[in-house]
Amino acid sequence: MTTMEAPARYEYERIPYLVAFQNTSGVRDVYGGVAELVVLESHLLKPKNRPSDTVLVFMHPIGGGAYLPMMNGLARAGHHVIYCNSRFRGTDSALLMEKVVEDLGECIKDAKNRLGYSKVVLAGWSGGGSLSMFYQQQAQRPTVTASPSGDGPDLTKLGLIPADGIMLLAAHISRHGTLTEWLDASILDESDPSRRDPELDLYDPDNPNQPPYTREFLDRYRRAQVERNRRITKWVKAKLAELRSSGRPGADSEEFAFVVHGTMADPRWLDPTVDPNERTPGTCYLGDPAVVNNSPVGLARFCTLRSWLSQWSYDDANGDAVRCGPDIAIPALVIGNLADDACTPSHTRRLFDAIGHPDKEMHEIAGANHYYAGPDQRDTLREAVGLVTGWLHRHGFSQ
Repeated sequence: MTTMEAPARYEYERIPYLVAFQNTSGVRDVYGGVAELVVLESHLLKPKNRPSDTVLVFMHPIGGGAYLPMMNGLARAGHHVIYCNSRFRGTDSALLMEKVVEDLGECIKDAKNRLGYSKVVLAGWSGGGSLSMFYQQQAQRPTVTASPSGDGPDLTKLGLIPADGIMLLAAHISRHGTLTEWLDASILDESDPSRRDPELDLYDPDNPNQPPYTREFLDRYRRAQVERNRRITKWVKAKLAELRSSGRPGADSEEFAFVVHGTMADPRWLDPTVDPNERTPGTCYLGDPAVVNNSPVGLARFCTLRSWLSQWSYDDANGDAVRCGPDIAIPALVIGNLADDACTPSHTRRLFDAIGHPDKEMHEIAGANHYYAGPDQRDTLREAVGLVTGWLHRHGFSQ
């Protein structure tokens, strides 16, 4: 670990603002208000007496991270930071990743055209990492004309503005890849999650397969996770086709909601030798994985058909950082946290290896948890901010 000097500290102001634009998609997001208008809640963290032509732009598909330690730490170090919430802030049940790309594009246009920043650095935190990679790929060379269900925005017509640099911070490879690695492989019937393969049930004390898991068991388990994702996708496509062929008025945009049980059963949470780092065995970033596995707050717990295909389908979702990585044509910084209990080292390294641009760096921070949260995380946060600051300065993004 490199010892980093403490960064200079600046006072900053937090400026809340809105980015509003027309919703032209045929599929509507109805959460109240005016359905034809998309409004994104945003925060600009602006250091006082520290002008800059560069802004760091954060967006997560659903997370609101404007008050996370990293955002405050970067602003105190003199960086201008935007945290913009997508239209799906707090709920992913109807999320289309292509619409989130559109949201990020509107935020960047506003940062340049209204706020006056000439340089934008994408800052992909956690699930914002794959979003940022997907966005940059499509801004450089747009190819996606619809979401996997055939709905959603045509990204080739949005005039997305490419960023000048990209940072992937405590990030994972994709929402669909992460969900698949966390799916409970023992569930055999989506309509009756009590029907399980006892030899794949990680939380069954009578399961003969216990940590440390054998290579043979892990291979079997990972295959079963992918197979389960594909079974759900097959059902989703059949149900969507059934709705569209019903002949009812509005059938082309009709939706159907469903529940996905068992979405926090990754062997790595129980076996510290799987994708090893400094995390505490038997925990995950949401708490006890055995409880989270079927709790209301689990990933993908409540879904719609189109959202599953765009966000969670192992084979269909577009927002895949590993697939997007070879097309990235801007400098990149990748930082992994070695006590992270959400985004583990294999994700950090897969992200770094995937990036096609030769100007790329990877750093791992010992002892850092996912959010740099807690009184013992001040030094790890300082190190992360120092790494970001050094990289930005070396690439001309400091002023």
